[in-house]
Amino acid sequence: MEAAYPPELAESWDAVGLVCGDPQAIVQRVLFCVDPVEATVDEAADFGAQLLISHHPLLLRGVHGVPADDPKGRLVHRMIRAGIGLYCAHTNADSAELGVSDALAAAIGLTVTGPLDPHSEGARTGLGRIGVLPEPEPFERFVQRVAAGLPTTAWGVRGAGDPQRPVRTVAVCGGAGDSRLETATAAGVDAYVTADLRHHPAGEHIARGDVPGARVPALVDVAHWASEWPWCQQAADIVATALPDTVEVLVSTRRTDPWTAHVAGAVSDPGRTLA
Repeated sequence: MEAAYPPELAESWDAVGLVCGDPQAIVQRVLFCVDPVEATVDEAADFGAQLLISHHPLLLRGVHGVPADDPKGRLVHRMIRAGIGLYCAHTNADSAELGVSDALAAAIGLTVTGPLDPHSEGARTGLGRIGVLPEPEPFERFVQRVAAGLPTTAWGVRGAGDPQRPVRTVAVCGGAGDSRLETATAAGVDAYVTADLRHHPAGEHIARGDVPGARVPALVDVAHWASEWPWCQQAADIVATALPDTVEVLVSTRRTDPWTAHVAGAVSDPGRTLA
């Protein structure tokens, strides 16, 4: 894991690596997930895993204790009792040469050409990725492509832009990526796929496209969990390839996206008028 996702690539505020567990313990089964939560700890226990590898950290901010009556403390106690270690690869997996955004790009059929925001000029590490489709397709069809390539969530997949706009070049950023809107615009791509896009930044971004001569990418907003879930298989394959005779791997199928219900609005006409 450290060879694939070097810890030194993690952001300074991040918390990656072994959270709990004995480094000398024997590991025969490993479960990979996005979120270390009750559902994935259940799954690890059912699988008989000795190690849970998650993308999101369990203890991102400093804590003074892990009492069993606290939700996160309860997980720590439970994993220790069950002999399950927890290892997190977060922003180091985001920025690695083959990381979270590479897995997202592959899931929606892109051929990656390089990082969206490289660590330095010419670097192959950095946040996000730029890729190309096999051939141009209308934005409306591209949004459908994204939805088909990612696991279904209540959040769904949302698009902002002209439905008939041709899309060939695409920027992606697994996880929350509205801080890279300007970077995606500067890259000159046709569309930008990420998660957790907020109303005002997205609206202001799209409005810039109304200025004559301006070119801004159309936006595709997906669930945070869904954008990072493809990484689980990528990481599992790395471990399975490195340790084919000693470790069995499993990718979690528990949907841990926090949103559990979605109700479509009564107005479906995009004319933006209310009767």
